[in-house]
Amino acid sequence: MSAFDVLERYGTAALLRFLGAVAMFVALHLLRLPFVLVCRLLEVGMRRVDVYLTTAATTRAYTWPTSDPDTDQPGHDKTRFQRPATAGAHR
Repeated sequence: MSAFDVLERYGTAALLRFLGAVAMFVALHLLRLPFVLVCRLLEVGMRRVDVYLTTAATTRAYTWPTSDPDTDQPGHDKTRFQRPATAGAHR
């Protein structure tokens, strides 16, 4: 059914109501675009912060000692390289 058929069958008011509804649909979607872009930017920023914090929390700033003939002596204190125990931590 073409616009001319609608105009002939239902009148000018029906055609104007339909065109108004289409115009409102397009206007609302155009109005929401800036909000969608802001949400996308926030998402990218939050992902970067998440990756940064996760990497910082899971990587160690030091390396565990390997087998060293100079320090693998009887009586050598190997506990100085261990993390201090925290209250309530389970291993």
